[in-house]
Amino acid sequence: MKKFSELSEQEVLALAITNEEEDSRIYRGFAEGLRAHFPSSAKVFDEMADEEITHRTKLYDLHRQKFGEYLPLIRRHDVRDFIPHKSTLWLTRPLLLDDVRKFAEKMEENAQAFYRHAAERARDISVRQLLIELAEAEAGHESLAHKLTEEILTEGARTDEAAVQKRQFMLQYVQPGLAGLMDGSVSTLAPLFAAAFATHNTWETFLVGMAASVGAGISMAFAEALSDDGTLTGRGSPVIRGIVTGGMTAVGGLGHTLPYLVPDFHVATALSVFVVALELAAISWIRHAYMDTPLLRAAFQVVVGGVLVFIAGILIGSS
Repeated sequence: MKKFSELSEQEVLALAITNEEEDSRIYRGFAEGLRAHFPSSAKVFDEMADEEITHRTKLYDLHRQKFGEYLPLIRRHDVRDFIPHKSTLWLTRPLLLDDVRKFAEKMEENAQAFYRHAAERARDISVRQLLIELAEAEAGHESLAHKLTEEILTEGARTDEAAVQKRQFMLQYVQPGLAGLMDGSVSTLAPLFAAAFATHNTWETFLVGMAASVGAGISMAFAEALSDDGTLTGRGSPVIRGIVTGGMTAVGGLGHTLPYLVPDFHVATALSVFVVALELAAISWIRHAYMDTPLLRAAFQVVVGGVLVFIAGILIGSS
């Protein structure tokens, strides 16, 4: 790998051409990934891709004029200090709109900053001028993106895309997280309080709660990740859903398990019951805020289920 400072003027120009072509294909990948759910934003990235091709053509014409037809093969990963892409987001399906916009903005910012920094280090006047022009071109991309967004993403289009984005967030994060939190908070009540009232030993109760919480988290993570791959349902990455579900399941169980680190049985149990009440209140609020469930109905449903499991644990542990 060469350092950027070691590249000849021809190689710098060849690298800029390759970079513009690669960025165009990335934008086209974003457009294809967004087209089904975010058609207006997809059109923005189509226009961005076309603009990159225009810049690539101008750069190639300049290269042909100065150096002839032969174009050296040099790419960003061939240069040690060039900007790497840290992910292949454009290959991800389904795409999240906010992730795509942030990635695209970072692409343009990094490219502009790199060209300006390289221009400051360049000793050859022609190379310095070329790098400055490239930096200005990248700055122009940002202006183009803003202009296209204003022209294409009308108020109605923004509203429609916001609704789709909210649905994706619900399917990939809220629903799996809520399912995990409910399972962890409710299903671990019975074994925890059964152990508590059977042994009256806080440490043994804590170990039972830890085992139940961690075991339930692992089980729910695999169950959610293997339920579907998100292709047909549009629920997003199974890995992300599995992590969210498993993590929230473990959190739901650990919340009322940790108080049993307190040596006094009665104090630990009182704290655990208080945490359970907070967990059930949080679940009710999430269902009200994100699932449009009336707050009283959500609270009633969650509390009834929690209380039944809680009583079952106490009765089994006390028998």
